[in-house]
Parts: sequence; C-alpha cells; structure tokens
Amino acid sequence: MPEVDFEVVSAAPISHAASPHLVFAVRITTAAADTPIHTIAMRCQIQIEATRRHYDLADQARLRDLFGDPDRWAQTLRTTLWTHATAIVPRFVGETFVDLHVPCSFDFNVAATKFFAGLDDGEAPLCFQFSGTIFYEGERGVLQVAQIPWSKEARFRLPIRVWREMMELYYPNSTWLRVPRDVFERLDDYKRRNGIPTWDQLFERLLGRVEEKIER
Repeated sequence: MPEVDFEVVSAAPISHAASPHLVFAVRITTAAADTPIHTIAMRCQIQIEATRRHYDLADQARLRDLFGDPDRWAQTLRTTLWTHATAIVPRFVGETFVDLHVPCSFDFNVAATKFFAGLDDGEAPLCFQFSGTIFYEGERGVLQVAQIPWSKEARFRLPIRVWREMMELYYPNSTWLRVPRDVFERLDDYKRRNGIPTWDQLFERLLGRVEEKIER
C-alpha cells in the first residue's frame, strides 16, 4: 500500500458560509511518487493540545472557568477534543493539497470556544489525527483499497487572530450566548414589564444593580 503523509500548512476563515468555518490547507504526499491515488475518503479528529503553550496571568484569569485555578493546572490542563472533519481527496500522483473545512461554534458552553476566546494573542496548538480509506492503482492497474494508519497525524499552531477574524466576520462586535428557555422567558418578561427597549440595556441595568449591591 502507498505510504501517505499529511501536513497542515495554513488556516483561513471562510467569509461566505451559513455559519463560521475555518479552512485548513492540508498537503498530502506519497512515498511512491509514481503510484496514482484515485481518491482518499479522509477523516480527521482535531485536538487542542493545551499543554503546548505558555499562558500569562491574563490568559489564566480568562481560562479559569475551563481549567480551574492556575495552581491546579498541572492536573487540569490537558489535551481537549475540538471537532471532527472530513474531506474527499481527488486523484493525484505524488503530492496534492486539499481544503479541510472545519465548522466553528461561538457557543460559550463549548470547551473549544472558551479556549480560543480566552487567548488574547499567540497561537493555539492543534493536533490533526487522520484516518480514512485510500483507493489507489496497484499492479496492472487494478484498483486497491487500504486504510490510513491511525498513527498519521500533523501538528499546527493556529494563530488566535485568525479565529478572531472569523468570528468578527459572522458576529461583528457581538457574542452569541445560549441560555435555557425558562431563563430567557424570565429575562424577556422583565424586559417587557420594565419597558427596556434593547437587550444591551437590559444587561446593563442588571449588571448595574449587581455592582451597586457589591459596593455597599
């Protein structure tokens, strides 16, 4: 079977999609440059390798909800599953590039969203673990099938600015927050009863009252 290797070379936001997406450019090479690959049904699991970067005090404060108190990070800081993605790789010989489209959530109940949003700059260390099926041309032109070994992986450091640019495209100057329906109904009822015209003003009023009580 052909020896296939993977390298993630770049990442960029998709500007026109129904929801936020990043596209990762994946370089695929074969050791036998003369063996035609008919197609690859590629699967990929993407993990956030949180232990592979430094965190300053501001990062630690923003990530407290995800990893707990910084003095416990030796136990709580760990690799986290981000998402799964798939791609169909068309016919090539020797080398090719394929775009791996990855949907991204701005839901702050999702651990990956908390991680990316909690970093002010720098890079997020990612590990891409590849699997799937290779269809290639064997001896005498006979179609052969092989599986991508589970050991095939590639590391990539995603610039945080790329993630922020993507979210700014889809949610300019705003944040998406999911709350239980009963909580929303209580907030909506309070908003209507008190004649508060916008949700921004509602949250400002509620926060103001909380801050007043704290100061007393």
